[in-house]
Amino acid sequence: MKRIFLAAIAVMGFTFANAQTTGFSKGNTFISGALSISSDKTGDAKSNGFEIEPKVGYFLTENIALGGKLGFRSDKFENDSKDNAFTVGAFGRYYFTPASQFSVFGQLGLDYTGHKHKPGNGKSNELGAGLGLGLSYFLSNHFAIEATWAGLNYSVNNNGGHGADKTNSFYLGSDLREVQFGVVYKF
Repeated sequence: MKRIFLAAIAVMGFTFANAQTTGFSKGNTFISGALSISSDKTGDAKSNGFEIEPKVGYFLTENIALGGKLGFRSDKFENDSKDNAFTVGAFGRYYFTPASQFSVFGQLGLDYTGHKHKPGNGKSNELGAGLGLGLSYFLSNHFAIEATWAGLNYSVNNNGGHGADKTNSFYLGSDLREVQFGVVYKF
């Protein structure tokens, strides 16, 4: 019985040793992003929306990744009003232990979002900056689970310009009820 137990431990150890993941390294590229569909109904009032936001990053060094994202969001309301938003963003990340299976990173990002509102063809522009904290955990050599939380965000929306008051938004905090999870593919 002792031999079987020791043999099983040896086989498991050999299996895990061969299944080690490598994390990120210089020259790696990764893709991630967001996809969501929403529907709300309160009484007779309905709204539907969707969002798609692919993101790509490239490792310039072992610890530093730079990337960009494009996004589109559309919300349609029952009274035929509609809001569309197009986002372009750039980000930089610093990974503290990029070559390991588990790594914490800090991220700095800048986003520009153009909004169109119908009816009336109203437009507004928003510029935002954010500083955040996250972590990656590799399940295999190509797939990782990513979680982000904690942040410092600031944005300015011109609300259509032409003398309209601007909206300035500021956020600082870590809300563990709002942790965002995602999947990353490295190639």
